Amino acid sequence: MKLTTITVSLVTLSFVMLSLILLTGTSAFAQGSGVCAGDIEKFCQGVQQGEGRIAKCLALHKEELSPGCKARLGKAAKRLRGVQKACEDDIMAFCANVEPGGGRIAQCLKANESQLSSTCKATIAKTKKEVK
Repeated sequence: MKLTTITVSLVTLSFVMLSLILLTGTSAFAQGSGVCAGDIEKFCQGVQQGEGRIAKCLALHKEELSPGCKARLGKAAKRLRGVQKACEDDIMAFCANVEPGGGRIAQCLKANESQLSSTCKATIAKTKKEVK
């Protein structure tokens, strides 16, 4: 698998939201507070929380989201591009055979957390703090 394929997948909106869920262990978007709460209520009412369903719903409505929610998701995308850059070697070492999309790269990184480089671990830890 080429790194460019992984890079393209990592920066998609749906991957960003699913990755945030996996990296933080909770969905900041599904907690009913914050800048995306109104968008969740408007577009995702009745969507059951868990397994990235709220994130998928927001991704389906990405063009209709409020400016604040779009901005938050944009910041999240920037943070995750930083994770991708810091973890590029780890992704190639541990996740090269993982099909991109649906948060599978993030799951792979999480599953191999004890073996990740110190740079990758530190960047993930910093990202976790920033999104909480």
